[in-house]
Amino acid sequence: MVGTFYASPAPDAPPYVSVGTAVTPESVVCIIEAMKVMNEIKAEMSGTITEILVESGKPVEFGKPLFRIRPA
Repeated sequence: MVGTFYASPAPDAPPYVSVGTAVTPESVVCIIEAMKVMNEIKAEMSGTITEILVESGKPVEFGKPLFRIRPA
């Protein structure tokens, strides 16, 4: 396990993105916690979120797809 996926900045906060959210390369889409460090993950491309592939609080590995984005 590389880290833990979190869809929102805090348990009681709304998620960074949901299906239908428009994103840019600088949009924060989630947090990956690794070794007690919270790392903001950015979209890296412009488009629209079409699918969220990981449930919040679940472990993730390097290379695991987290979202599907329809390019703008």
